[in-house]
Amino acid sequence: MQTRKLGQTDVELTVIGLGTWAIGGPWQFGWGPQDDAESVRTIHAAVDAGINWIDTAPIYGCGHSEEVVGQALKQMRQKPLVATKCGLLWNDKREKINCLDHDSIIKECEDSLKRLCVEVIDLYQMHWPQPEEQIEEGWEAMASLVEQGKVRHIGTSNFTVAQLERIAKIHPVASLQPPYSMLRRNIEEKLLPYCGENNIGVVCYSPMQKGLLTGKFTKEHVQTLAPDDHRRGDADFTGNKFEQNLKIINALRPIADRNGKTIAQLAIAWVLQKEEVTAAIVGARKQKQIEETVQAGDWVLSETDIEEIENILSKE
Repeated sequence: MQTRKLGQTDVELTVIGLGTWAIGGPWQFGWGPQDDAESVRTIHAAVDAGINWIDTAPIYGCGHSEEVVGQALKQMRQKPLVATKCGLLWNDKREKINCLDHDSIIKECEDSLKRLCVEVIDLYQMHWPQPEEQIEEGWEAMASLVEQGKVRHIGTSNFTVAQLERIAKIHPVASLQPPYSMLRRNIEEKLLPYCGENNIGVVCYSPMQKGLLTGKFTKEHVQTLAPDDHRRGDADFTGNKFEQNLKIINALRPIADRNGKTIAQLAIAWVLQKEEVTAAIVGARKQKQIEETVQAGDWVLSETDIEEIENILSKE
């Protein structure tokens, strides 16, 4: 699989990274119950398929996603790069709590190192810039972790241009992790150009829009989701918005078909054709899922395909 340099760093990432949000299991924004053994097999399959980095976060399953990743890493001789996050704690109800206190960030890092069973985190990201008045405090704590050798590079997630400019004065920003897909394109106007101009790596999450852009969803399929799968309450999966999304997906299907690809592969390849994008985070809970989507890493869309996709998306 092709690799791209992450911003100003010396890190080369494969254009697809494995996302581990879902494998964390139940919490406020969980995806229902998960099979840990299957998750470990999926992580191994991703690395075997050529993926060289994994993205996780403490909040995913309230520490459980990192623990599962740690289990998988312990069984590997050649370990992938690991990216995780900080700034979100949780309460007894497994609900998220935003916290960017200096000491809290330091403790979060220590806890993540233990759960992941690693000595250093390759990319440490501020998960959300909230509380906003504490962004600088949290970023300073993260910069101190670089100085201590516990973290190699620090990045951001869900930041605006103005917020990136604030923290760049303290320590270089290695990366931004924003949501980006055919169905969610708001970063194209300001964030992508800014990151391109300032050599900030962009690792996009939800390129398949939480599974919608796999082409496998119907009204009936939504009803089969686990009762505690947060997508049941996501506007993209209900009502008129869901119907509109299905129309877009059905219009895209002939493009995937004529290329001998799936809708999921098309969605990922489309995100990767943006020159500012370093890589896409692709979630998977089963081996067959990652074995399918990883094939998008070497698919370069033709100009004809790109123009046709743009025509479909611009009509909505």
